[in-house]
Amino acid sequence: MVRSYVDKPNCIILAISPANQDIATSDAIKLARDVDPTGERTFGVLTKLDLMDKGTNALDVLEGRAYRLQHPWVGIVNRSQADINRNVDMIIARRKEQEFFASSPDYSHLASRMGSEYLAKLLSQQLEAVIRARIPSITSLINKTIDELESEMDHLGRPIASDAGAQLYLILELCRAFDKIFKEHLDGGRPGGDRIYGVFDNQLPSALRKLPFDRHLSVQNVKRVVSQADGYQPHLIAPEQGYRRLIESALNYFRGPAEASVDAVHFVLKELVRISIGETQELKRFPTLQAELAAACYEALERFREDSRKTTLRLVDMESAYLTVEFFRKLPQEIEKTGPGNPRAANPPPSSDDRYTDAHFRRIASNVSSYIGMVSETLKNTIPKSVVHCQVREAKRSLLNHFYTQVGRKDAKQLAVLLDEDPALMERRLQCFKRLELYKSARDEIDAVAWTR
Repeated sequence: MVRSYVDKPNCIILAISPANQDIATSDAIKLARDVDPTGERTFGVLTKLDLMDKGTNALDVLEGRAYRLQHPWVGIVNRSQADINRNVDMIIARRKEQEFFASSPDYSHLASRMGSEYLAKLLSQQLEAVIRARIPSITSLINKTIDELESEMDHLGRPIASDAGAQLYLILELCRAFDKIFKEHLDGGRPGGDRIYGVFDNQLPSALRKLPFDRHLSVQNVKRVVSQADGYQPHLIAPEQGYRRLIESALNYFRGPAEASVDAVHFVLKELVRISIGETQELKRFPTLQAELAAACYEALERFREDSRKTTLRLVDMESAYLTVEFFRKLPQEIEKTGPGNPRAANPPPSSDDRYTDAHFRRIASNVSSYIGMVSETLKNTIPKSVVHCQVREAKRSLLNHFYTQVGRKDAKQLAVLLDEDPALMERRLQCFKRLELYKSARDEIDAVAWTR
């Protein structure tokens, strides 16, 4: 047990040996020699000088001839058992000790360097010297520990103020930290926002290509739709009503990809909200606020999705509400340009003989298909604009506006609920705070000490 202490380089070793025993067999000296071979921190002390046989003395040891140490040996005389039994106080015992050395013919020349009081003074001087030598490293260690504790306190979060104003300010700061990370995901500073572009660049075009226009514009379906549109009186030149019905019913197919794009972007935004909350380190200590913030964000995203759905479907409805007449006006002109040099020109004007043949309905299907292709290209460009405007842009601008309004109406008790923390984390922060204050106090005391000789 003793070795575990004297092994430490900062420890001052007091090697005490009785004067009436051989110093060479002293256990204290042996242990001191093992852990401090240079003797820099070992002080030799001889006791029981008053109990030595008459005619003998310990001058060889006290004067360093028998065993030399870097520091001088000190002899002391403690209270005897009889003194202890008579309750002789320490002041009287020290006086008797001084008288012993002053009156001893063997030790009187060493009296100024003997005794418990001299030993205490010697050890105090050595302790001061050791401390002065160790101050820079101690200060460095304290400063390093303070920095580590400060960093841990920053990670754990500072104690929460009790007044409502400070609590509201803290909540708003936490929300702004989350909002900053969320926008970084959208703007490309963090990963995730590119998935929205993937919806427009891959998912939407793929969905448009998979629409069942081949089945819708089959000869049998075109013939059925045109015949139903004609009613009891067949069309005279071009089946305009049949065209309109075919186009309007075909345009309804675009509603599916339009809504799917809205939903896909909505789910990406929800996932980015979840990721951003997890990446906001300041929020980790407030699970209740995390849940409330996530709920508010999801509610806002639902509103944005509904607005986006209405706007995007309105784009599809506008294509159905007003057909691009210029497209159909160009068809006869293009047919005429094929001229007599190409008797098999595509889409020749139908005669009364072939008006109800499969070739005639195939021409109608081809014209409608061309028009649907034009609309598809248009919607492929306008649907992303609508989605970004109604969902992504609004998420960046006003994701937390409604939440800010709600938080601003809460009282101190309700704000405290939002800032409720994990008890284990609170206890950990309290212990860290106490250690930090203790180390700061130690640093201040060391800095205030004026070391003088």
